[in-house]
Amino acid sequence: MSAPVDTVAPQEDAPVIRVRGLVNRFGEQTVHDNLDLDVRRGEIIGIVGGSGTGKSVLMRTILGLQQPQEGEIEVLGMDARSGSNADRKYIQRNTGVLFQDGALFSSLSVGENVQVPLKEHHGELPETWHYELALLKVKLAGLPADAISKLPSQLSGGMRKRAGLARALALDPPLLFLDEPTAGLDPIGAAAFDRLIKTLQEALGLTVFIITHDLDTLYAICDRVAVLADKQVIAVDTLAAIERNEHPWIQEYFHGPRARAARHERNDGEH
Repeated sequence: MSAPVDTVAPQEDAPVIRVRGLVNRFGEQTVHDNLDLDVRRGEIIGIVGGSGTGKSVLMRTILGLQQPQEGEIEVLGMDARSGSNADRKYIQRNTGVLFQDGALFSSLSVGENVQVPLKEHHGELPETWHYELALLKVKLAGLPADAISKLPSQLSGGMRKRAGLARALALDPPLLFLDEPTAGLDPIGAAAFDRLIKTLQEALGLTVFIITHDLDTLYAICDRVAVLADKQVIAVDTLAAIERNEHPWIQEYFHGPRARAARHERNDGEH
């Protein structure tokens, strides 16, 4: 007898995310053409690319929110493109997502927002447990306890990001997706959010897939960077190796004044 789907886990050395031959088209526009990508267990990988390279499209496709024209996608050892409800449920329960705008329900309190995935996947638990778990996640995301009763409109932009992060962590997922998490934050708030993500990743053993244009984030917390250009992942490596890549977009992006400032700040922090 085969094991229940919830007990199936990918091999320790297998990629947590494996993408092969991905093709995404919208009408006559091809966004991805034969794209490949592996994400390793326990790493923070930054996804970068110019406007229109399909960074968010790639994330949504991996999550099964968008169907590609071609390609293979495995997430946590499961076929993300299969029609199996069991496979989809497994992936949903084991991935957390923070969308760029937070995607909080405006009519629900922070606590009620965090409880949405809990009730969807663990509806059998008592209401008091849902509340206590939500409170734990709110605190884990660096929010004060009283934020649990507030509406999103009563929070600052940075606090809404943290509320969205609390919801993404609701089910204790091993895999976390973040779409431009520091967008709209001031430099101090962005740096604090970066530190929070790194702390959570180390404490919880998370694998983090982060779309960002923030060079400070790349230099502060990412183990590897994947560069989208020419409809593919043209490079995926450590920052030191990426900086040596001669592709014109990479040279412009990683050797401009902002990149030099980010490298300088990182080096200062290491001494």
